[in-house]
Amino acid sequence: MLSPSQFYKQLETSKITFFSGVPDSLLKNFCAYLSDNLSTDKHLIAANEGGAVGLAIGYHLATGEIPCVYMQNSGLGNVVNPILSMVDPEVCNIPMLLLIGWRGEPGVKDEPQHVKQGRVMLEMLEAMEIPYLCLDEDPEQTQGQIDQAVSHLKTKGGPFALVVRKNTFEKYTLATSPAQEGLLSREEVIASVSARFSNKAVFVSTTGMTSRELFETRERRSESHDKDFLVIGGMGHASQIALGAALNKPDKTVVCLDGDGAMLMHMGALAMNGTYAPENLIHIVINNGAHESVGGQETIAQRISIQKIAHGCGYAHVQRVETQESLHDALKTVDGKSGPHFIEIITACGHRDDLGRPTQTPMQNTSNVRAFMESD
Repeated sequence: MLSPSQFYKQLETSKITFFSGVPDSLLKNFCAYLSDNLSTDKHLIAANEGGAVGLAIGYHLATGEIPCVYMQNSGLGNVVNPILSMVDPEVCNIPMLLLIGWRGEPGVKDEPQHVKQGRVMLEMLEAMEIPYLCLDEDPEQTQGQIDQAVSHLKTKGGPFALVVRKNTFEKYTLATSPAQEGLLSREEVIASVSARFSNKAVFVSTTGMTSRELFETRERRSESHDKDFLVIGGMGHASQIALGAALNKPDKTVVCLDGDGAMLMHMGALAMNGTYAPENLIHIVINNGAHESVGGQETIAQRISIQKIAHGCGYAHVQRVETQESLHDALKTVDGKSGPHFIEIITACGHRDDLGRPTQTPMQNTSNVRAFMESD
């Protein structure tokens, strides 16, 4: 396995010292090393992968050096436009190293949402005419691969990808994390919110731990899962799924359980929600200040005023809570008032070690929620 520190030093030797991207579970050990050891002008966790490409282009324009953009392969969709319309050798010819985690690699067990993405990933890179190598675990081989990538980038420009398989990097534990003391857990919040609303309410829950904890909460209470749409892929799109549902089913309350990283990824969704303003939409952002599902790297969500942003986007009612009592009061005030409502809930990081995964397939979940939405 590769040592994150050694891999960084190999890149540093090749004068690759700027990194931006969205954390990934296969890259989390390397990303954690970057977070602990690089200054914020050399390592920026981006709102989305396309934004990371933009940051990297700006770095190259300012310095002439080669930047590195990291992502899970699910992020390829977010970089197609900036890569092909700017970075590509036939357009601006920006040299850029891509570090891509290969979720869903054929023959390697993974979650359903990653299987198709993993199967077509190399074909996507080939269709985009991006040369690539699968990163080796042997440091001596890795150095040769970096040298090959850098030589290509310096002579031909454009992007070059290093594809990272599962368990390539040695474990590295993040030293820094957001403040935790006295804060609610996300699972406590989900339990309170899901218990509050009537059986006519539909829940749309974002990727990662949020959907897993909602599923387990229902299991623990022996409740049906038929009203919970688990957004296991498509990070950042939960609130737009909720908006589409709320506008077209005005007789049902639609509750979106969102995350801070997901909200930041496509923050324009807040403007859509506020502008189209369905009265039956309740948008809840569980803000733990971290990309917890993929390693716990910090987001900027606790450094900004999400309340002011939601107000400016046109939500009818906006609240921020940090305690069980204030959460209870906030949920109570939703009753009898027209939305859209926005509630930001500050929580701690962390989840149970024995947290399970949904036992329904995505197709079963979709079919069951659709039937529930069509019912009276």
